[in-house]
Amino acid sequence: MPANTTNAAARDGAAVPDGPAAVPDEAVAPLLRGIAVLRRLTEADGGALSLSALERATGLARSTVDRLVATLARMNYVRLDGRDVHLAPRLMELGNAYLAALSLPALLAGRADALADELDESVSLAVGDRDGIRFIHQATRRRAMSLSFRIGDLLPAERTAPGPLFAAGWTPADWHRWHERRAADPRDDRFPALPPREHASADPEFEQRAARAAVDGWALDDQLIEPGLVAISVPVRAPGTGWARGTGWAADTGWAVGAGEVAGAGDVAGAREMAGTGDVARAREAAGAGDMAGAGEVVCVASVVSHTSRHTAQDLRSALLPRLRAAVAAMEDDLRTAPPAQPGPPPAGLAVWTGASKQELGREFVESLARGLTVLTAFGEGRAALTLTEIARATGLTRASARRALITHEHAGLVAPAPDRTYALTPRVLSLGFPPLSRTSLPEIAQPHLTALAGRVHESAALAVLSDTGDEIQYTARAAGGRVLSARVTVGTRLPAHATALGRVLLADRPDATASPVLRRVREEGHALVDEELEAGLRAVAVPVRDRAGRVVAAVNIAMHAARGTTEECLTRVLPELRHTADLVEAELRVAGRFCRVAVV
Repeated sequence: MPANTTNAAARDGAAVPDGPAAVPDEAVAPLLRGIAVLRRLTEADGGALSLSALERATGLARSTVDRLVATLARMNYVRLDGRDVHLAPRLMELGNAYLAALSLPALLAGRADALADELDESVSLAVGDRDGIRFIHQATRRRAMSLSFRIGDLLPAERTAPGPLFAAGWTPADWHRWHERRAADPRDDRFPALPPREHASADPEFEQRAARAAVDGWALDDQLIEPGLVAISVPVRAPGTGWARGTGWAADTGWAVGAGEVAGAGDVAGAREMAGTGDVARAREAAGAGDMAGAGEVVCVASVVSHTSRHTAQDLRSALLPRLRAAVAAMEDDLRTAPPAQPGPPPAGLAVWTGASKQELGREFVESLARGLTVLTAFGEGRAALTLTEIARATGLTRASARRALITHEHAGLVAPAPDRTYALTPRVLSLGFPPLSRTSLPEIAQPHLTALAGRVHESAALAVLSDTGDEIQYTARAAGGRVLSARVTVGTRLPAHATALGRVLLADRPDATASPVLRRVREEGHALVDEELEAGLRAVAVPVRDRAGRVVAAVNIAMHAARGTTEECLTRVLPELRHTADLVEAELRVAGRFCRVAVV
């Protein structure tokens, strides 16, 4: 029922950011319910809940939950494992649509990664999301004590270093909304990425930090999130306001500029005095903010994050701030010189697919949910701002259906309209599964597909990667075939690469593979068959798994006893199933790896 959907959404302030708002008459109720299901799964540990737990978390009837989950499973956005529902990597295409339309990760991630390598500290990029900040890129260091924030995580502005830089541009309405949220949620329970607040800070303290950030052009987090965690942030500004709308973030970011960084920027001393009172508007005015509008809006904020065991807050300011500013200057140069984004091909045949799925599954497929979510995929690189007509054309929906979906997404905070009658995705799209899925590894992607493969062919299936030396393979995932006599190799086992089908597939992708007739043949045929070479009676066939760039990053195989058929029968019966499985793994790897690093082990 729509009422239940609204209450579930309003409970955490995610779907209805300003509290329980009236659902528009033309909103699509099943779409709101589906969004609520995805958000509850996103907040759950491991991105999974049982059907019963999902029923309790959403307040929806069990029959409704079953139909919504069946529809999301058909879209490959979730998968069912018994009675448990898990987020699936394909769901990341919604967040990818926002990040591609934004264009900032593609343009700036390389600079952030290089800075992280230079400083040997974690570096992040974040955008404003109403009265919070949301990460769009993370370059973390691998340490025993490492940063746990993920792309898409939402943090309260007042407990972060980027927050004051965004708050420097808030309107009185923004500040009013922030005060309401602080009063309603003093412990920050609405932000699952953070530990609950132990001691409430005074509101004027954050207002003073925002006013100071408007003057200084940088901000500091001195253990505001938790003891030991420190960070320093500098805003990244766009070359002009026109660029902002073209990337889809203009409605969701604030303004900040460092008065001390711009010659003749105004009364810096007066601005600092105003900053001490927490009067953001007067601090900006004294700093000459009105004369510096040409400097560009803040499109994102770059931060260096460290631990007090390595840097104190003062160290960050004295030692790392100049290098962070230099990196930000390079980012801004990249934005100025970047050519206009060229639109890629929009999704095709979505309306036809949803109609066919409805005919096949009947009432178990909620067509309005599927069609509503496909509207989000109409956006992307070079398609940051779209009209209703363009969205309808891209998705194959009627204008009426696309319009109702947009009304629903606007109510849910996922889409923002503009005065020029276009629509853009908001950072809140990342709340649909992206944070937990952004840390998905290749073995986790492959495991359900290996299990399904083993169930179809009744033989053991496995995933392996090449060791650092290139001499061995390491098994990273496997599924048993259920036979009394089967290959039982445990995850982590290493075997000589040259003697295994998995190893030969992996070696065949190396530049020197053409020197070996065996590997040359494997490369040409696209698979490897090893018949009783590693062990008497053991036969295996393997195919490669490629990443978005076409590189072979892993291999999947089927291993069986040689007595269960000839090699020809093996290739006829097993190889097509194996290739189909590799295709499924590669499809999810392409989605998951578009803006995130996917670990292969």
